[in-house]
Amino acid sequence: MTLLLNRSQLESLLVPADCLDALRRGFVAESGEVRPQRAVTSLPGPGSATALIPGLIEDVPAYTVKVNAKFPGVRPALRGVVCLHDLHTGELLALLDSATVTAWRTGLAAALGTHALARRDAGTVAVIGAGAQADLVLTGLAALRPVRELLVYDVDAGRAAEFAERHGLRRGVPATIAADARSAAAGAGIVVMATWARRPLLNGGDVAAGAHVTSLGADEPGKAELGADLLESARVVVDDVALAVEMGVLGSAGLDVKHAAGTLRDVLLGEVPGRVKDDEITVYAPVGLPWQDLAVAWVAYRAARDAGTGISFDFLR
Repeated sequence: MTLLLNRSQLESLLVPADCLDALRRGFVAESGEVRPQRAVTSLPGPGSATALIPGLIEDVPAYTVKVNAKFPGVRPALRGVVCLHDLHTGELLALLDSATVTAWRTGLAAALGTHALARRDAGTVAVIGAGAQADLVLTGLAALRPVRELLVYDVDAGRAAEFAERHGLRRGVPATIAADARSAAAGAGIVVMATWARRPLLNGGDVAAGAHVTSLGADEPGKAELGADLLESARVVVDDVALAVEMGVLGSAGLDVKHAAGTLRDVLLGEVPGRVKDDEITVYAPVGLPWQDLAVAWVAYRAARDAGTGISFDFLR
């Protein structure tokens, strides 16, 4: 039997602390022999199709395959499924809403990277792109460090205001709606970007000395949030160097492997320093790896089994 889990069920089951722990363990686990594969293809219309295989984590007896449709002009812009399979038999254990899994794993993994690279005293956070992924970054970040002030910019002013209310005013944190991306970033020690931008929103000089920038938008060819001059002057950490050059932040800016200081795994293991000087700009720009889907999907699946939640369906009947 396969367990079907929709968005509302996943959101009732997932706990940020549990997912942060699972993602942290995944980052520091031994890297396997199977390289992650991320296939992105354009379609005749305005969207693209994406597949991520295989999601593998040491000591987790399952793997994931994710298939997404990405249509930026539609809400929700991302739709698809995460297939959770038994690692030893291939049994389809669960089908999970991929938009929810993607938002949780991307946002919370980014919170880990942000916390690891930002200065310890950085508490003013600018959010550029107030969608579901930024929502989870702020949720995770608030669990890891104090957020003392919030600046928000989004092309949809109403969405920016809702975000500021949810993550700022309701938590007693001063929150301001910024006029544009540059004014949001200028006064922040931490900048979180999660947009569909295809041209850089921030360039050299737009970010304060000593600030950290997490850029989630450059996750496929043609997307770019940061200019090459900013990246060349910053300490750049990614989740996978080869993918960052092939389809991520480095490739989009015309840069290569020598511009990456290392991966977040290297930083968390202490093999590469996340920050060398207080006044340097650091950047975390992940593409997103298949194992991160497994980390969140496995937490959700086990919680659903314990709670008796979800719909059991027999595809072989």
